[in-house]
Amino acid sequence: MRCPFKTFNLRCIRLLVHTCRLNGSHRSLSALEVSASSSLTRGRGSCHLQSRLLSTLRPTTFMDVVKAAAKQGSAASDSVAIRDDQKSYSYQQLLSGAVNISRLLSNKELQSSAGNGHLNGARVGIIAKPSAEFVAGMLGTWLSGGVAVPLALSYPEAELLHVLNDSDVSLILSTGDYHDLMQSVAAKSSAKCSLIPSIPSETTGVEKMPLENFQSSHGRCGEDPALIIYTSGTTGKPKGVVHTHKSISAQVHTLSDAWAYASSDQFLHCLPLHHIQQIISKSFIYLFILCIFIVHILDTIILSRNPNFTLTASIHVHGLFNALLAPLYAGSTVEFMPKFSVRGIWQRWRESYHEGKMADDAITVFTGVPTMYTRLIQGYEAMDPDLKAVSASAASNLRLMMCGSSALPYPVMQRWEAITGHWLLERYGMTEFVMAISNPLNEERRAGTVGKPFPGVEAKILKDESGDDALGVGELCIKSPSLFKEYWKLPEVTKGSFIDGGFFKTGDAVRVDEDGYYIIMGRTSADIMKVGGYKLSALEIESVLLEHPAVAECCVLGVEDKDYGELVCAIIVPEEEEKRKHAEESKPAITLDELCTWAKDKLAPYKLPTRMFLWDSLPRNAMGKINKKELKKKLSSEGHMD
Repeated sequence: MRCPFKTFNLRCIRLLVHTCRLNGSHRSLSALEVSASSSLTRGRGSCHLQSRLLSTLRPTTFMDVVKAAAKQGSAASDSVAIRDDQKSYSYQQLLSGAVNISRLLSNKELQSSAGNGHLNGARVGIIAKPSAEFVAGMLGTWLSGGVAVPLALSYPEAELLHVLNDSDVSLILSTGDYHDLMQSVAAKSSAKCSLIPSIPSETTGVEKMPLENFQSSHGRCGEDPALIIYTSGTTGKPKGVVHTHKSISAQVHTLSDAWAYASSDQFLHCLPLHHIQQIISKSFIYLFILCIFIVHILDTIILSRNPNFTLTASIHVHGLFNALLAPLYAGSTVEFMPKFSVRGIWQRWRESYHEGKMADDAITVFTGVPTMYTRLIQGYEAMDPDLKAVSASAASNLRLMMCGSSALPYPVMQRWEAITGHWLLERYGMTEFVMAISNPLNEERRAGTVGKPFPGVEAKILKDESGDDALGVGELCIKSPSLFKEYWKLPEVTKGSFIDGGFFKTGDAVRVDEDGYYIIMGRTSADIMKVGGYKLSALEIESVLLEHPAVAECCVLGVEDKDYGELVCAIIVPEEEEKRKHAEESKPAITLDELCTWAKDKLAPYKLPTRMFLWDSLPRNAMGKINKKELKKKLSSEGHMD
C-alpha cells in the first residue's frame, strides 16, 4: 500500500537535471521542475527524500547515479512493476533479471562485440509473450549495449526470417515455450538461440543489482539507434523503423505527463507488444534504469496483447509504449492478461472495486482498441441485471480509459459512456513517431477527433494534389521529439518520407475543426487497410495469393466492418483449367477455407482474407491498373459490403 503524498525536494530534481546535462540531455531545468511538481500534486504517490540519499547522488554519469541509488535500498525498489501469471515482480527483481541476461549476453560471441562484454549495437531478437521475461530481456540487452529486436509471436517462419535477416540479429532470446520453434528458425539464419533466464518471483534472496561491474558508458549516445520497429508491411515487406534513445525518452515522458501516469496507477495490459522490433543501445537504458530507481525511490516519477481476435501483429506501439514503457517510466504497475478475455476483464474490474471499496491492487487505467470495447459491450449486454450494475459501477471507478489504433465508432463511444461513465480518450500515432496527437485528459474530449498535438509536436497539412482543399483536407505531416531516425537500411525510402523542415509524411488525410481538433479522414492510399487497428498492405497479401496454383489474378482490399474497421477481402480470378475441372464437380474453383489453409504458413493470421469473391475478370484501366476506390463502390452498390 503506497503512503499518502508527503513532501518532495526539488534539490533532487535539480541534481538529476544536472546529471542529465552532463550526459547529453537538453531538457531544461524549469521544464523538469514543472513536470515533477505537476505530477506530484496529483496526490498519487509518496516521496520523502532523505538527505543521506541526496549526499550520495553526485552529478557524474547515469550509471553512477543508478549505483548510488541502488545502494540506498528503498521500499520503492520492492514495489510491484509487473504482474504476470498470478506472480508479482518488483522493479528490483526485473533489474536483477536484466543483469542475469546481460551476463549471458556478455558470454556470447555476437556481431559487433568489442570482446569486453559490451555488444556495441549488436541486434538481439526477443520472443516472449507479454511478461516479466520480455521486459527483463529488453533491459538486459540494453544493459549490455545491445539492440533489442522483439519478434511477433504470430509471425510465420517466412516473416520471422525476413526480420532476422533484415536486422542482422545475432542472438535470439526466447522463453521455453518458443525455444524449439526459434532454434529451428535460427538454424536457417546466422542467429544463435538462447533461453531467457527465469526471473525470480520471490522478494527474499533477490540479488541486488551489481552495477559496479558495468562501465558508465558503452560509447552510445542519445542520437544512436535505440529501437527498430518493424512495420506491419503497409508498402510490401515489413521495414524497420529506427528510433533513437532520445526519441524514446521524449515519448515516454510526453505520454506519462500528458495522461498523468503516476506511481499509484495500475494498468491492465491486454494489447500486443509485437509490431515494433527493437534496436536499442546504452544511453537510453541508463535513463530507463535511472528513472526506475531514482523515480521509484522518489516513488512518483519512474521508468521509461494482443486482443487475440486473430489479430496478433508485429510489435505494437500502443501496447509497448502507451501501456508498458510509459507506465513503467511513471513508476506504475503493469498487469499482463495472458489472453484477452471479455469475462476476465469485467471480473478484474469487479475485483478492483467491490462493495464500495478499492482493492490495494485495483486497476486504475485501461487502454484498448475499438474492437475490444465492442466486445466488452457485447459481454456486458449478456449479463444479468445485478451483474450489470456491479460491473458498470466497478468500471466507472477507473481513473482513465483510452482508445486508439483505429477510429472508434461514435455509437460505441456513446454506449460505453452510458455503461461506465467514461468518455474514452482517443489519440493518434504511428510506428514512426509513436504518439503525436491526443484528446486532452481534463478538458473536452471531442468525438470523431484525435485531439490536438502534444506540446513540442508540430503538425502541418499538405494540400491535396487535386487542388481541392475547400474542406482543408490534406496529408498530415508530423515533426516531433519522438520522430524516428530512419528506415533500417533504406536510405532512399527514408529520404522520400520527409519534406522540408524535417516533417514526416504520414500518408493520412486529415482536416482541423474550428477549435484546432484534428480529424483523421483516412489513408491517402487505397492499398492500405486498417484491420482491428493494424495497417496492412494489400499489395503484400496479393503477392502471396498469386502464388496459389488456382489463382490467375487477385485484388485485395479492405471492406468496411463495424467491429474491426475493415476486413481483408480478396477478389479472385481462378485459372481456367481449375474452373473447368471444378465446374464438372459443381464446385467452386477455390473456397475461402482452402485459400486460407494454404496461405496460413505464408501470412500472419490477421492478414488472411475473411471474405472472398470469385470473378471472371478484374476491371482495369488502359494502364492495366485497378481502381480500388471504384471497386469498393461497386461492391457496396451490389450489396457485398454488408
